[in-house]
Amino acid sequence: MTARTAAGLTTGLTTGLTTGLTGDRLYEVLLVEDNPGDVRLVREALSETDRRVDLHVVGDGEAAMSWLRSPGPGGRARRPDLLLLDLNLPRRGGLEVLADIKADPALRRIPVVVLTSSAAEHDVAGAYDRFANCFVTKPLGLEDFVAAVREIARFWLRSASLPRG
Repeated sequence: MTARTAAGLTTGLTTGLTTGLTGDRLYEVLLVEDNPGDVRLVREALSETDRRVDLHVVGDGEAAMSWLRSPGPGGRARRPDLLLLDLNLPRRGGLEVLADIKADPALRRIPVVVLTSSAAEHDVAGAYDRFANCFVTKPLGLEDFVAAVREIARFWLRSASLPRG
């Protein structure tokens, strides 16, 4: 169900389930994460929500910016409804990616949730200084991690009003 592009981007992982509560709305989520275990847990958590989610996964900061700046289906700009961003990434760190997104008028409205193992005050402050919408430290336990991602999805994909396009 995944497709690899020439840039090595993984796209098109549809993980959500339709429950009748969500109508036809399909939410696009971009996960920027280099840890395959964390990718699997995020996928699992999103599949347990009542939202239909099309999860796109990239493994480094350069790939994230490439994905965001490349044309999507039908040549339209890619604008996920939510971006989950790890800070400790190869090639380009999460704080740099966040700064690039929020400095770009075409990208800055994308809600960015920093989801990282760091709880360091300089990372928290650095993320908010670069206009992160939320900062969540990854819980250590598997069940707690999945629960945290479900709570993020519940808020951002159910309660929050999101910009379109």
